[in-house]
Amino acid sequence: MSIVTVKVPQLSESVSQATLLEWKKPQGSAVAQDEILVEIETDKVVLEVPAPCAGVLTSIRSPDGATVAADEIIAEIDTEGVAANAPLVQNADPTPACVLPTSIGAEPRVMPSAARALAEHGIEAKTVSGTGPGGRITKIDVLKAVDAAAPIAAPQAASAKKPAAKPAQSARAAVPAAAAGARTERREPMSRIRARMAERLLESLQTSAQLTTFNECDMSAVMALRSRYKESFEKTYGVKLGFMSFFVKAAAYALRRHPILNASIEGSDIVWHDYIDIGVAVGTERGLVVPVVRDADRKSFAAIEAEIADFARRAREGKLTLEELSGGTFTITNGGVFGSMLSTPIVNPPQSAILGVHNTKERAVVVDGQIVVRPMTYLALSYDHRLIDGREAVTGLVAMKQALEDPARLLLEI
Repeated sequence: MSIVTVKVPQLSESVSQATLLEWKKPQGSAVAQDEILVEIETDKVVLEVPAPCAGVLTSIRSPDGATVAADEIIAEIDTEGVAANAPLVQNADPTPACVLPTSIGAEPRVMPSAARALAEHGIEAKTVSGTGPGGRITKIDVLKAVDAAAPIAAPQAASAKKPAAKPAQSARAAVPAAAAGARTERREPMSRIRARMAERLLESLQTSAQLTTFNECDMSAVMALRSRYKESFEKTYGVKLGFMSFFVKAAAYALRRHPILNASIEGSDIVWHDYIDIGVAVGTERGLVVPVVRDADRKSFAAIEAEIADFARRAREGKLTLEELSGGTFTITNGGVFGSMLSTPIVNPPQSAILGVHNTKERAVVVDGQIVVRPMTYLALSYDHRLIDGREAVTGLVAMKQALEDPARLLLEI
């Protein structure tokens, strides 16, 4: 017998612990080299841990939901094992994710929070379509299924749940599922990503003097430019021309002219960054993540659009790397995609400023003494007043507004 250990991979310097989300292989099963064994969630990203070699997974030391540290041994693989060892799964850790069948026609894989939601609503996993990574069922998938089935299935659900309430002896279970206005509660732990986000945002407000300045921006020029060239842009570069590349380029334009917005405080020192790395906030089921577009001022519109699209897709799938989520000298958050008209974004430490972009709506404005209808959006720049004065914040935001209202500035760099 030759045993190889499976360890938690190295985490970033600011991450000390992680959570085991889901074992992909049950104890006792045969595994191939580089086959994904388990998903691990840190406060920044979800990591996939591959098998270091082929063999039989003879031992799973840490179950789903366990807290682990970097380099901790979580499993063992027997490189001389054979598939005949597979029946060991009957004596393995009874964690649900470790005993799911892997053959054709097997039950779909279910995230832990989704499993609880399935049990609460009395729904079978095979009736729910999974939209999570690898087709896994998420809590949102379950809630959507509940909403879709409620008008026609409420009576059956109530009768199906009623016998189960007795052995459970739960006051919550005893309440009929179809009762109107039922006052129920559910409790679940925060994901590490959301918990860390909450910690950092609170820390940001408590350790910096934050202020927000606003301006309005006429998006007519950007919308006309995008409408005129979006088809040829996509044919040429294979990526759609959206609005985020304009916001990123406009921010980079302003940061070059007002470098204090791109600086940060470290102790009693001001750290000036000669590069512009812009984080783009992306909302996911697990929480907010901010992947970073490196050297944003040097990249083309096509490169930025392709990178942001890739970030958004992999953020939803939990495939972003720690390196892609680390660093950043400035951040952009776009609440406008959800319909937000105005907000005061919170600075992402150790950065000193953040741009909030909002919904674009047609409004009546005065241009050259005439009332006209223009597509307008509000821009919000939150900044750390310990470092950035109001004059610098306002003129920096005006520079972003000018670049968006006259995109030729971005090409001519004037």
